[in-house]
Amino acid sequence: MKDVKAFVFDVFGTLVDWRGGVAREAAAFLQRHGRSAQEADAFADAWRALYQPAMEKVRRGERPFVKLDVLHRENLEQVLAVFGIDARHLHAPELDELNLAWHRLDPWPDTVEGLRRLKSRYIIAPLSNGNIRLMIDMAKHGGLPWDAILGAEVAQAYKPSPDAYLRTADVLALSPDQICMVAAHNSDLAAAQTCGFRTAFVARPYEHGPAQTIDLQAEGAWDWVAADLAELATQVI
Repeated sequence: MKDVKAFVFDVFGTLVDWRGGVAREAAAFLQRHGRSAQEADAFADAWRALYQPAMEKVRRGERPFVKLDVLHRENLEQVLAVFGIDARHLHAPELDELNLAWHRLDPWPDTVEGLRRLKSRYIIAPLSNGNIRLMIDMAKHGGLPWDAILGAEVAQAYKPSPDAYLRTADVLALSPDQICMVAAHNSDLAAAQTCGFRTAFVARPYEHGPAQTIDLQAEGAWDWVAADLAELATQVI
């Protein structure tokens, strides 16, 4: 533990409730366009389902690196079509505003205090697929007390590509084994561990709603396992 100098964090799902936040803003949008607000959760799920496929095109080199805001905006138009809404008939500013729902996600109840406690001893920063402006807006909205705000455009790579982890370590002037990756996703931790990072699993059993079936528990040999960020802080401070 004495060798760890920094904790870096997955953000979507691990620190903030993406599903609840997106659904909240989608509900009002859907009602304005003749759909039911009760479809908001499904809308959020459908939008999120396009997240990995869009990034995979960048990982495979099928398109140059673009910020997550761009991918989210492109994906939004696909989701609208699924819900019978023609994006061509909508004003671009309205769609741009809905796209910013990802900038206004609320932190889980334990997130801010847990980060503050970890910050008292370690460097803390996001290691997210989100872009810098998205991370800044989210931090201001939810009071996330980062030491540094990093985004995927720093690494020019999306997790789980090794460059996403290794370039972050380089920016922080630390070796991978001096950094602990914190995530609620076992796949993220596995990729970080392969790059030499220490790892901490924090359970978020309702990230995908009450019927969640994935990442309900730690599935690897992680260095720390905690029920929430407060418990993790207690373990490492």
